[in-house]
Amino acid sequence: MSEESAAVSKLADHRPLHEVVFVILDLETSGAAPSTGAAITEIGAVKVRGGEIIGEFQTFVNPQHGLSDFITALTGITDEMLSDAPKIKSVLPDFFEFLGSHKETVLVAHNAPFDLGFLKAAAKKHKRAWPDYPVIDTVRIARSVLERDEVANCKLSTLATFFGAKTSPTHRALDDARATVDVLHGIFERLGTFEVTTLNELLNFKRKRSKRPLD
Repeated sequence: MSEESAAVSKLADHRPLHEVVFVILDLETSGAAPSTGAAITEIGAVKVRGGEIIGEFQTFVNPQHGLSDFITALTGITDEMLSDAPKIKSVLPDFFEFLGSHKETVLVAHNAPFDLGFLKAAAKKHKRAWPDYPVIDTVRIARSVLERDEVANCKLSTLATFFGAKTSPTHRALDDARATVDVLHGIFERLGTFEVTTLNELLNFKRKRSKRPLD
């Protein structure tokens, strides 16, 4: 069962999409997975409702270890930029406050298992309960609404260009979250053609495809 399907089994929510609060989030990290010792280095998030931005959140996070040359080259984030940043333990309370109640807020991320994996690992490490937020993965939804003759893949940079995002992805958390907002809204327009208009329908949506799915 997918994370989205698991959420809908606990939350039969028929709110129209324009009434739902979505928090679109993105992380930068020091590596590929918490299990390897990698940690969050930056959090960016944008809160939207009805197509309007109603809040933003951004902070560096001190991972308590040095960054590889590869990560610095990819993100532009350096050890010096993180040396005075707060540790994740002190960031989590403010971030949870920004997210709001799991009964109201839906989390959105591009390749959501990556971001949620780091956040849940950090919450567990510091003995904070993870609220049971419904989660939307824009990679998965994009694969259901777009065809291969429209986009070559579902990378964030590809989708941002396709949907005409105002912000280009830069491997920085807030920029990438802002780009994902525009991708999400572009996906919502496509979902209207499938008569998907409520949160419940969005969480359950999976198009039957005849063509090879997108990467």
